[in-house]
Amino acid sequence: MPLIALHTTTNMHTLANFINGQYQAPRAGRYLDNYAPATGQLSGKIPDSDEQDVALAVEAAKKAFPAWAAIAPERRYEILRGIAEGIEARLDELAAAESSDSGKTITTARTVDIPRAALNFRFFATALLHFAAESHYRAGESLSYTLRQPLGVVGCISPWNLPLYLFTWKIAPALAAGNCVVAKPSEVTPLTAYLLGDICNAAGLPPGVLNILHGNGPGAGQAIVQHPEIKAISFTGSTRAGAEIARVAAPMFKKLSLELGGKNPNLIFADCDYEKMLDTTVRSSFNNQGQICLCGSRVYVEHSLYERFRGDFVAAVQQLKQGDPANPEHRLGAVVSKMHFDKVLSYIQLAQEEGGKVLCGGQALQLPGELAGGWYIAPTVIEGLPANCRTNQEEIFGPVVTIQPFDSEAEALALANSTEYGLSATVWTNNLRRAQFLSENLQAGIVWVNTWMLRDLRTPFGGVKNSGVGREGGWEAMRFFTETKNVTLAL
Repeated sequence: MPLIALHTTTNMHTLANFINGQYQAPRAGRYLDNYAPATGQLSGKIPDSDEQDVALAVEAAKKAFPAWAAIAPERRYEILRGIAEGIEARLDELAAAESSDSGKTITTARTVDIPRAALNFRFFATALLHFAAESHYRAGESLSYTLRQPLGVVGCISPWNLPLYLFTWKIAPALAAGNCVVAKPSEVTPLTAYLLGDICNAAGLPPGVLNILHGNGPGAGQAIVQHPEIKAISFTGSTRAGAEIARVAAPMFKKLSLELGGKNPNLIFADCDYEKMLDTTVRSSFNNQGQICLCGSRVYVEHSLYERFRGDFVAAVQQLKQGDPANPEHRLGAVVSKMHFDKVLSYIQLAQEEGGKVLCGGQALQLPGELAGGWYIAPTVIEGLPANCRTNQEEIFGPVVTIQPFDSEAEALALANSTEYGLSATVWTNNLRRAQFLSENLQAGIVWVNTWMLRDLRTPFGGVKNSGVGREGGWEAMRFFTETKNVTLAL
């Protein structure tokens, strides 16, 4: 496989689908353009796959399924561990590809995205050896036990913000549970998924067990969702796309796991550990250019602390180094695409129309040289907006946060719960009673107290309300990718 350069404007790539263990051109011969966010320039072509390519992948997966489902757990463990080791062995190449493809900094790709992708495979390789079922004994009458059997062929569709990280977060448990997979990465960030096929072959994954198709949502994604032989869909992306997937898949009685949008609140009380809170809030607002579904985009601060926080927070944000993603000293890079760039800027304009005051940022950045066409937005802090305005209600998914004071615990809770989303929330307080009360009453699938993004992979991950249905992580993922069967023996 070729080494992917950090800026691929001079190293144009043409990617292929990975079906039945081989790289193949799309059946219809159509391709989509791929761009480098750092420069805004065309970097290559990816397959514009359709139902023909999905049909080929499903047939390969169906053929591979009986042997993969029956393989000894120890051998499946060895193969998945081998994939993890293959990812680690190619850390530099994969990090360069991720940075080039997504606009995130090389440091983030090297220290977060690629190591976590390897950990996903290692974690679920170990999990499959310990995945147990229940039994229930009634003395002299019966023994009932539960079988958890793989579903067959499943579909995994992942987003562009954490490309290999979230791609493997779905694929690893599906494979660990004994399924075969037809997977589609985002068409915006395809490079690391493309390289993963070669890593899987080197690790000894049998042909057809994992098939990777490139293309857009209405084409390849829709074909995966509606294929009758695909038994489950695991999707991460927008609430709008999740609703469309549910509309198509629900009447077909497919299992669905939908991790969707977020508009996450960050509640800061005056009794917090101030320095730790301030440093973490800068990260939770702007890591990966704010393009993490768990970023805290609505920051609520107790009134007595608000002025101090506002001054210190804005000063810290203004010190963030932004520029060439290939520079290890930069904390922020480019947003992922021109379409997303335009969307984020439109929300900053909307915020001002709604009465918001921009305290810092608020504009695109023009960098010199080959980066002049890149999609850079300065980290933006806005105050003075009502809770029910569009800026505070709709997911922006970029380097934009709003800040607002509150007077009471009840007001903070009401503000936090005031959107249609419920993915995560962060609480900063040293009051144990308050922390427990808020954690219990916040409408969110994940609550962090005095921390952010501290993830134990054994714990369930997912949201409530319009942030999705189902849970990923730990046994939740293994259960999702299996069918439960009860067997009762009369004694």
